[in-house]
Amino acid sequence: MENEAKISLRVYPNAPRNEVLGFADGVLRVKVAAPPVKGKANRELLVFLSRLLGISERALTITRGQTSRNKTVAACGLSHQEALKRIQDVC
Repeated sequence: MENEAKISLRVYPNAPRNEVLGFADGVLRVKVAAPPVKGKANRELLVFLSRLLGISERALTITRGQTSRNKTVAACGLSHQEALKRIQDVC
């Protein structure tokens, strides 16, 4: 899909607060405050990313890594360049 950004992530659950650590080898490192229990960390990640990218939470989907720290998230309605720009504005 042309208007869908795929973002590779490394998620660190149980952090004191949600925060972006930056990119390392093309992978965005993100801390989330929620524990990795019953999808809580995944939900918290999507809420955090939606605020960060300025898009609806429904526009985000975890396409790979539901139960892993390494994930791929698809952001509908954003180009890859626009998603990277919005993330780098925060870093």
